[in-house]
Amino acid sequence: MKKRKNPHIGGKFEDWLKEQGLYEETTSAAIKKVVAWQIQQAMEEQNLTRTEMARRMETSRVQLNRLLDPTNDGVTLATLSRAAAIVGRRLRLELV
Repeated sequence: MKKRKNPHIGGKFEDWLKEQGLYEETTSAAIKKVVAWQIQQAMEEQNLTRTEMARRMETSRVQLNRLLDPTNDGVTLATLSRAAAIVGRRLRLELV
């Protein structure tokens, strides 16, 4: 007798997220977490405090905390781009 293959093996996690209707939400949350982490890392490399970063961005420290909060996805592209420029980086977005 031939052994049946397990139907749960071999599928892509990405496909499962799409089937569950979670792909877009999960992807955008992951992107925000990575961008927030990258900005924070660049700040640390430059010994840039949150207070100084907020001053350079001409915003409040509360707003900067929202930007660096990996769970807050309500940050605008303009804010992300401005923060990236201050730490000597640029924000690159592309459709794939």
